[in-house]
Amino acid sequence: MRILGLDIGDRTIGVAISDPLGFTAQGITTIRRKKEEIDLDELKKICDKYGVDTIVSGLPKNMNGTLGPQSQKVIDFCEKIKEHINIPIKMWDERLTTVAATKAMLEADLSRSKRKKIVDKIAATYILQGYLDSI
Repeated sequence: MRILGLDIGDRTIGVAISDPLGFTAQGITTIRRKKEEIDLDELKKICDKYGVDTIVSGLPKNMNGTLGPQSQKVIDFCEKIKEHINIPIKMWDERLTTVAATKAMLEADLSRSKRKKIVDKIAATYILQGYLDSI
């Protein structure tokens, strides 16, 4: 059982994968978004490579719990993932995951350029680990 975690943004998609037992999440890549077809093909390759049976996508809610325009973009893209890849997708509240990822990288004393390159992958790891901890 492998679970894929996604932090879907307009320019990038952070990607994390669970260990086979579903205890821990590890960041694996950040996909630079190009075209929807290419993005979906890239995700399918990752799912096939790791034998993914569930996808968890971060859902960017407002601090008061409501859904905004970015939430709708993520929901729409997840519908396309379902059609293209045919793996169940669960939505996970991602409030403050990017903040937590940035804080962790600052504490690790990473340079601004390194932080910028991996923040989405780290955020995907936080999303997936939160989901794994809940189950």
